[in-house]
Amino acid sequence: MSVRPFRDIKRRKTKVINVGKVKIGGDNPISVQSMTNTLTTDVKATIKQINNITEEGADIVRISCPDESSTLALKEIIKHVSIPVVADIHFHYKRAIEAAENGASCLRINPGNIGDASKIYEVLKAAKNNNCSIRVGVNAGSLEKDILEKYKEPCPEALVESAQRNIKILEDKDFFNFKISVKSSDVFLSIAAYRQLSKVTDYPLHLGITEAGSFVSGSIKSSIGLGSLLMDGIGDTIRISLSDNPTQEVKIGNEILKSLNLRNRGVKIISCPSCARQAFQVIDTVKILEEKLAHIKTPITLSIIGCVVNGPGEAAMTDIGITGGGKGNNMLYLSGVQNEKVLTEDIINKVISEVEKKASELEN
Repeated sequence: MSVRPFRDIKRRKTKVINVGKVKIGGDNPISVQSMTNTLTTDVKATIKQINNITEEGADIVRISCPDESSTLALKEIIKHVSIPVVADIHFHYKRAIEAAENGASCLRINPGNIGDASKIYEVLKAAKNNNCSIRVGVNAGSLEKDILEKYKEPCPEALVESAQRNIKILEDKDFFNFKISVKSSDVFLSIAAYRQLSKVTDYPLHLGITEAGSFVSGSIKSSIGLGSLLMDGIGDTIRISLSDNPTQEVKIGNEILKSLNLRNRGVKIISCPSCARQAFQVIDTVKILEEKLAHIKTPITLSIIGCVVNGPGEAAMTDIGITGGGKGNNMLYLSGVQNEKVLTEDIINKVISEVEKKASELEN
């Protein structure tokens, strides 16, 4: 069951580029990205983390390549993962060339920091020869010296000027398979920079609030910043930067997209905060269901409401719903219609059974 959103978000039209098998921009789904925090040279640990990220729902993963041993490790890592790998490169142009030759699907670079024109040309040549795209990564914390001197401090205009300068470097070399980001740890600065940039380029934009912080504070900052831009139709791929396990970044990224009806993956749970009216322990029930339904990838809506005040109304708009009732008799709704009474102690098993049955029906 799907309910038409109150507001349809009209996405900004951008060029389409390829990051491996994932298409970015245009009408393609907004992709969710994360980054490994293992040593890239620890091949087994990096592969394991990438596969965990993939299972959580990531479309793309970025790997830091600070030295030659890291770029060489890419070749083995890429054999054992199923999502495209972006090589994170800073300053040394040879690392970018090595990453492209060893199978990276995309290079995260700042062309202005790579070196003179001949070095940039060598990087772009390697990218073209290996069907490798580029992300121009502008960051408020590492702006070019002359731009920083001009504006005195990081500001939206400074980030956009840096982005446009780097865009011109690529275009002058006839390279067009790239996306752009203008990140800052400041929510307002990031929003303003992306809005300005979206008016002067139609290349796909990678959204992020950089160094956003811990799980709670970083998730909130990212939700405000990225949510504001996504509601304006800006953004083609996102990364939530958290001081936490990378799988948490993917979880939050997907939840942001789900909440805006921009992308659906897995079970979307609508639940009440609980109060004295609840007929069963809503909070504990939701926590258990989130864990036990994590394997479901099919988009399904589920409402878990503790009493009849809002329960029937929410159940009417979800695929499956439970509404708390008196004396341990709770009502199960299927496709918005009352189906049967469920005892409190049977809620979890019954909901899991119905969700898995619904997923199977939708998949077939």
